[in-house]
Amino acid sequence: MLPKVDLGRTGLAVTRLGFGALELRDVEVGGGRLSDESNAEQVLNAVLDAGINFIDTAPSYGRSEEFIGRFVAHRRSDYILASKCGRAYRDNPPGGSEWSRAAIIDSVEQSLKRLRTEYLDVLQLHGPSVETVERYDCINTLRTIQAQGKTRFIGVSAVLPQLATFIGWNVFDAFQIVYSALEPEHEEAITLAAQRGAGTIIRGGATKGAPVRASGRGHEFPVVRTRWVRSGLAALLEGRDPVETMLRYALGHPCAHTFIVGTQNLTHLQANIRAVEKGPLAPELQAELRRRVRAALDSDES
Repeated sequence: MLPKVDLGRTGLAVTRLGFGALELRDVEVGGGRLSDESNAEQVLNAVLDAGINFIDTAPSYGRSEEFIGRFVAHRRSDYILASKCGRAYRDNPPGGSEWSRAAIIDSVEQSLKRLRTEYLDVLQLHGPSVETVERYDCINTLRTIQAQGKTRFIGVSAVLPQLATFIGWNVFDAFQIVYSALEPEHEEAITLAAQRGAGTIIRGGATKGAPVRASGRGHEFPVVRTRWVRSGLAALLEGRDPVETMLRYALGHPCAHTFIVGTQNLTHLQANIRAVEKGPLAPELQAELRRRVRAALDSDES
């Protein structure tokens, strides 16, 4: 059975393994990776059937919200739902900016319709700068939406250096943060956020599959892949499943609450579940992985 932990001061009991719904952005003929629409239905129901109770999506994740609404809205009591705002428009956002009050309110209304729900559990600003949040008074907009009952809690998905400022404000209930054995830069920020009482939603814990393929999606992939090669972890982990090992390494962070891992593949989903059920790595292996990656990072900086 998947372990659960409170998502900080929200009190939401989330499974340590969550589901990141980016991989449900579209079918193959539409530029996504789903074989067909039923693939999304199968994956979402398999996620819930396995006991995973945290789903993270966003308006910018293609048809992800649509599929969640179509295929599992009738199971709304089975999952804690997080979505985002701030990257919802390609052209002409209300108020002249995706971060304007009008745009955020409109974005959330559209998300609720697609998701076929009356409320989100967590509404997150999607990767803004500090200057943007201040300029458009995004916090007050989120609080208005919260007061209307359309979200229970507010959060932000961010990276350093903006992340440090956002944590210092002490206004967000949850932070979505990238972290893995190969991306340790936010290790201390995760601890600080949790110490302030916020929930921590971790993305990238499975290192984007970098140990098992030479190329992948997103600008972060080449960085992660290079670190995997330079750290010599392939030799250290010979005989082990490298993706499972990476995920179990991330699980060892004492202040990381839930790990969102996405897939459109039911076999991969089951492998992720088994990894989390096994729990963190043995301390000795955890320490050696950390040492080798740190050495690789130090050599890059010198």
